[in-house]
Amino acid sequence: MKVEVVPGLSIGGGAPLALIAGPCVLEERDFTLRHAEKLKAIAAERGVPYIFKASFDKANRTKADSTRGPGLDDGLERLAEIKAKVEVPILTDVHTAEQCAPAAEVADVLQIPAFLCRQTDLLAAAGATGRVVNVKKGQFLAAEDMAFAKGKVGHDRVLFTERGTTFGYRDLVVDYRNLGIMRRTAPVVFDGTHSVQRPGAAGGKTGGDRELVPELVRAAIAVGVDALFLEVHPDPDHAASDGPNSLTYALLERVLDEAARIGSAL
Repeated sequence: MKVEVVPGLSIGGGAPLALIAGPCVLEERDFTLRHAEKLKAIAAERGVPYIFKASFDKANRTKADSTRGPGLDDGLERLAEIKAKVEVPILTDVHTAEQCAPAAEVADVLQIPAFLCRQTDLLAAAGATGRVVNVKKGQFLAAEDMAFAKGKVGHDRVLFTERGTTFGYRDLVVDYRNLGIMRRTAPVVFDGTHSVQRPGAAGGKTGGDRELVPELVRAAIAVGVDALFLEVHPDPDHAASDGPNSLTYALLERVLDEAARIGSAL
């Protein structure tokens, strides 16, 4: 199965491994533009097709006073500027059915957060836009049940993302069987950075261990995936959101280089 995101960039069906990367949430405008340019350059140096990702709103933070982002209107304006100036496809999250149509005017891929992967109205509204829909597998969901999520979207331009499964409290594990199971139904994206999260473990904020990401990605490439999803920040310890599990530029370069070597060996 191959899903065309934009002309010249497809995911799955034998297309080259793609990269979806960016900050967790949109930050200051000039910073985000420079960040997108840097990520595009890192991917281009390695011949990796690239999609910029960032959220205009993080509606599922642990605490009420956590950073959420600029909101729908300002956020979409910033994403449109990145799309035009950096010339990259855009992926962003939607949390309600009402956000789907306006987000689709800018974003090439609408992403369904893991906690919302069973929300019928949201999935149907995202599908109705005609955009590619990336459904993150819920931390609580069996891989086989993701086929039903695709059915709710209502078309075949669907990606599935693996991002770990809840293991007790405040910890996640990756069951690599899920990659092959989901890949029977849609192209599969491996989210290496959210897979190392420790939800709520940092005093009401998400903790994590970015140093584990390369190991998990190496295994995912060996099993077989169609794209990587990686949150990246030039200064992760001061990122507005998800800093502990975000990669530095150096770690991103390492991950992509290792993925290329494993892919070549296979």
